Amino acid sequence: MTSTFPNISISTERLVLRPLDEDDVPELAAMMNDEQVGAWTDVPQPYSEDQARAWITEYAPAERESGRGLDLAVTEFLTQRLVGIVQLAKTNWQVRSTELSYIIAPWARGEGYASEAALATAQWLFGDQKLERIELRTAADNTASQQVAQKIGCISEGVLRGACIAHVRADDGTWADIRTDYIVWSLLPEDLDGAGDQLADTGGFTTFTDWN
Repeated sequence: MTSTFPNISISTERLVLRPLDEDDVPELAAMMNDEQVGAWTDVPQPYSEDQARAWITEYAPAERESGRGLDLAVTEFLTQRLVGIVQLAKTNWQVRSTELSYIIAPWARGEGYASEAALATAQWLFGDQKLERIELRTAADNTASQQVAQKIGCISEGVLRGACIAHVRADDGTWADIRTDYIVWSLLPEDLDGAGDQLADTGGFTTFTDWN
């Protein structure tokens, strides 16, 4: 029997992670129309509000209901502004594993939000959801994403050679694909011993199920 993630809200001192809502459409579209997002993800460029709406109303619910994953909006606690996305995908409920990724909006970078959101999500997955393994994949040249993985306690397991397609913008504004390597990271429950102290400095987190 396939399991599914619950509708959930995870709160830290600075952030609230919650299900995406149609009110997020403008900020989600603006966040995705960014050079770094275009370079390191498969998000189409340019990215329209219609595409953002389809993600929120169609793709994200289908991923959760199928048991494959979960998409969470990362918002500032004080302003409620959308500052990022945390995604869980390729979830295997028999193995108790999932793949975690994150995108931070250009207007919110440099604040440590990616590591705070990823660590809170990992603690929830290992605690409430009883998962046993989280996997991350970062492009070989995406040092910012690699720093997040290291900060939350991930262990580098190796390199998948030529397994990632990144993107570069040409002088005429078009995008071209370039092949690069993936670095594979894993996080197990015991890896959080040191990383948890970092989150404790921000006040920890609480969860609320059945978010509406």
